[in-house]
Formats: sequence, structure tokens, C-alpha cells
Amino acid sequence: MNQTAVGAVAPVTAPRRERWGGKTILGLAFCSPLILIFLLLVITPILYMLYMGMDRSIYPAIFSDPIFIQTLWNTVIFVGMAVNVKMFLALVLSALFSTEHRATKILAGVFLLPWAIPALPGILAFRWMLNGEWGIVNKILNDLGFASIPWLVRRPTALGAAITYHIWKYLPFWTLIFVAGRRSIPKELYEAGVIDGTSSIQKFQYITLPMLRNLYLICSLLSMVFTLGDFVIIKIMTGGAPGDSTHVLATLAYRYTFQMGRLDWGVGTFVTALPITLLFIFILIRWVK
Repeated sequence: MNQTAVGAVAPVTAPRRERWGGKTILGLAFCSPLILIFLLLVITPILYMLYMGMDRSIYPAIFSDPIFIQTLWNTVIFVGMAVNVKMFLALVLSALFSTEHRATKILAGVFLLPWAIPALPGILAFRWMLNGEWGIVNKILNDLGFASIPWLVRRPTALGAAITYHIWKYLPFWTLIFVAGRRSIPKELYEAGVIDGTSSIQKFQYITLPMLRNLYLICSLLSMVFTLGDFVIIKIMTGGAPGDSTHVLATLAYRYTFQMGRLDWGVGTFVTALPITLLFIFILIRWVK
């Protein structure tokens, strides 16, 4: 009886395997142009960058450049301030936008506008507002009796302006993520807290925060990876000015490669940031698992 069952199943299984193999080959054939483009435009440059980065003579040269050392600190400040302030505000604002009031829904639609606005017009608008001569921010300060401030001519204020724009631009996205996380928390937990007489702070401390802890850490790691590679904000808003003092690693690598013609220095700058990026990605993958 078992032999009969095996004999009946075997002729059916073999053609299925053959058809599956044919479909796989056909699918790979259709995907081959995309695979080829990916290998040529993504994998090959990465491998070539790693090959060039193995030249040890690059790193004493770039580490002796004071602009590179300044850029390392700028990157730490930019990523640290932007990510932590953005995530904290997103967590706080998610409590407001989790309510069911009609006014909250209207406010949420307006709040999402910075995320929907393209990056280039938004950065140019910020530059115009912070212009030292005709910017609207200095105009308001003058009307209030204060002196004008050269926002984009001083390193602290220029770097602060870039961080502020980054937070303004991407805060709605992460707030939306936390709103979704809050709404996934079972309402029975809050109802039990009301019965036990817990305050709003205690609900946040013992219910909301533990339930959102993993989401908060994952979003922070993702934001660190994205912010570490942010090129557009610094490049357009300050261009590294004043005196190449507001560069981050992404814009400094562009300066070395295309403005100074030092491809090896540009590669060395990216390779310097690569271990940190891979560490964030490794932690993120392990945390998600």
C-alpha cells in the first residue's frame, strides 16, 4: 500500500519540480537586466571603494587635515542632536495626534506638510528666512528692537540651522510611526490603569514607554543611518561655509573628490564612516530579530 502511494505521488512531484525550475530560470532571465545594472552601479563601486580604501597611506593624510577633524565633530553633533531631539519630540507629539478629536485630525494634516514638501524648496526657503540682510527672521528681530544675527555666517548658528531644518523636515514622518505604535497598544491596559487609579504620567511610564521601547530604539537606529548619510541639507544650506567649518562626512567626501580632485581622500572619508554605519545596521538587524 505504501509503495502504491509513493508510486502515485512520484510522477506528480517530478513535473512540478521541473516546472518550478523552468519558472525560476525564466524569472532570472527577465530580472537579468536589473541584476546587471545593480552589479554594475552598486556592487562594483562598493567593491572598488573598499579596494581603494585598503590603501593605508590615505588615512594619515586626511587625519592630518584640520577640516576633517572638525568634520568628524560636526557629524557627531549633527547626527546626535538631530536624531535624539527628533525622536523625543516625535514620541511626545504622537500622544497629541493619537487622540480622536476632529481638530487633532486637521492639525495632523497640517503637521505632515513639511514631510510632503520637497527638500530643495524647503532648504532654499530656510536660507532666505535666515539671510543676514533681508531674511524674515532678522526682520522680525529688528522690529522687536534686537540686532540682526548672521545666521549662516557663523559655524554654531549655521550648523544649528541645518539641524533645525532636518528636525522640521523629518519630524512628521517619525511622529506618524509612533502614532501607529501607540494605536497598536491594547486599550485594555489603559482601562486597567484607570481602574487602579494611575495618573497620566504613570500610564506613560508603565504602559506606553515599555510597549514602545523596541519601536523607539529601532526608529532611532534607522534615523541614525539615514542622518549619517544626509548630504543635501548641508550642501545646499551652508555648502560647508563658513570656511569649510560646517561640513559633515558626506559633504566633505564630495569636496575632496570633486572640488579637490582627490578621489582617494573622498573614498577614505566614506570608509571612515563605514564601520559606524555597519555597526548601526548590525544592531538594527539583531534587534529586529
